[in-house]
Order: sequence, then structure tokens, then C-alpha cells
Amino acid sequence: MKNQHSKPINNLILGLFVTGPLLVNTYVVADPDTKEAVLIDPGGGVLDIRRFIDKNGLELKFIINTHGHGDHIAIDDSFDVPVYVHKLDGEFLKDAGKNLSGSFGFPITVRSADRLLQDGDILKLGRLKLEVIHTPGHTPGSISVKVDSTVFTGDALFAGSIGRTDFNYGDGSLLIRSIKEKLLTLPDETVIYPGHGPSSTIGEERRSNPFL
Repeated sequence: MKNQHSKPINNLILGLFVTGPLLVNTYVVADPDTKEAVLIDPGGGVLDIRRFIDKNGLELKFIINTHGHGDHIAIDDSFDVPVYVHKLDGEFLKDAGKNLSGSFGFPITVRSADRLLQDGDILKLGRLKLEVIHTPGHTPGSISVKVDSTVFTGDALFAGSIGRTDFNYGDGSLLIRSIKEKLLTLPDETVIYPGHGPSSTIGEERRSNPFL
């Protein structure tokens, strides 16, 4: 378990935890003023996440799953807050076949989402506004979440790579179109925090990502 950030970054409190056997980037994002927080892609590390929340005096308001694969939803039920996922991935949460966890030998199901998201939804978190950007291709309901000058891209866009589309429900051409039309249109200085691996910027990925 690795916590890489614990202080305001780009006007956010950002905690990063690398969790689970597939090394998912699990994020805690909070408004530094109100201390309201969201948990993005909870793949594991319950105790470390709780310690981070307590240490920083945060109030966890809800969970966002950027998509419904098992490695990104594994500990949804460990926190007594609402869970949000895009409407097209809602069924993945309760189906170990659809969320692939059964294929990897660790079947995971969690409770149904409390809110099914759509493209363009704005979620308020203290003074922050979280914009839901539908970026399908890795799964039908994959989303990215933009907060100020940062965007959490789930398994759509990585530093130097893109999400896999060889799983059930994947669509390679759709993913490329999602990235080009929904993400690469953001300002170059926008920082991306992906579902796996290091962070990057939109400008860097536009210039050097070999898949784009």
C-alpha cells in the first residue's frame, strides 16, 4: 500500500492509494475548506483510507466507481456512504461475470449503486464541482471525473497507454473516440490521474501517447 499524496494539490486534498492485486489507483479527493470528500475507485486498503480520512479531518460523502470492474469496486461496501456509477455499468456491481472478478479467481459483488450517473452530471462536494464525462470503450459505462484542473480517467486513458478493450463489453474504436472527443479537448495543463500507473497531463498524452 502506498499513499503518495496527503496535502492540497491543484486546490484539492488528494490521497492516492495503490490497492488490490491489480494495483488500482484509489483516490480520496476533498475540498480543503469544507473537508467534504469522495472516494474514487475503492480497490482495497480500507484501514489506510480510514486513517487518511481521520488524519485530515475529512467527511466522506460518497463513492464514485469510474467503471464496474471488480478491481475498482472491491470495497464499496466497507463505507456507509452512497455509491455512484454510470447507468450502463450499474449491473456490473452485482455480477461477478460482468465485472470480470470471477474470471480472475476472486469473485466480487457489492450492493447496488445508490445513484446511476449520466454524461454531464455535476456532483457537488463542498465548493468543488465534479463533472461526469462519459468515456466508454473499456466498459460501456466508463466515466472520467473532472475536478478543477484535474481529471480522474479510470481505465480510459493512462500515461502512455489506454484501457484494454479485449474484455467482454470492450470496444476499441469507441474508446479511442471517447478519448479524442472528450479528454483531448481539455486544456493541455489538465492533470490526469488514471486508474493504474503514474499521473500525466492532457498535453503530454496528446503529444506522445502512441495509441492516439
